[in-house]
Amino acid sequence: MLAPVEIKLHKVSKKYRFEWILKNISTTFSAGNQYAILGPNGSGKSTFLKMLSGHLSPSKGEIAYSINENKLELDQVYKEVSIAAPYVELIEEFTLIEALSFHQKFKPFINNASVDEMITLLDLGKSKNKEIKYFSSGMKQRVKLVLAICSQSSLLLLDEPTTNLDQKGIDWYLALIQANLKNRITVVASNAKVDYGFCEVQMDIMDFK
Repeated sequence: MLAPVEIKLHKVSKKYRFEWILKNISTTFSAGNQYAILGPNGSGKSTFLKMLSGHLSPSKGEIAYSINENKLELDQVYKEVSIAAPYVELIEEFTLIEALSFHQKFKPFINNASVDEMITLLDLGKSKNKEIKYFSSGMKQRVKLVLAICSQSSLLLLDEPTTNLDQKGIDWYLALIQANLKNRITVVASNAKVDYGFCEVQMDIMDFK
């Protein structure tokens, strides 16, 4: 069962060189809820996700993580986070089996699912021994999404999740995400409604400029 993580942001701001990208974000993300981060390209959506994941630190303000009201230190946060994004690369020299097995060593799959079960879920059985560098862009995106959505992580971050997916792939994504929302915080950054239509809360990043 996933741990009920809560994230509290207090006056969080991010600055690159002399430009403030985001200013004074104060909000709370709670387990079991889904959040959409909206805004035009280049507005700071990806930067916001990177701060939530712990990969970027705020220039001002504080992001506090807790489980059952017990504070998590930053070096513990990565265990609770999974992310799929255009800037998160797969190890393309791995075969599909190797990529899934390697990932599983660091983050087990939900319900302790096996690598074979993940391959079935991906519908990529014929490509299980193929190096990922030979996958199509849509196949790579499916792998990214499975590694994020199906990991035992309490915080799921998705940046433009239907990128490179055809309609069949989009339908697959929607079924996968709906089956794996329980007890976790899900945050989707996108301008495409198909990506975030299931999200209960919408935040416009332009409100924090």
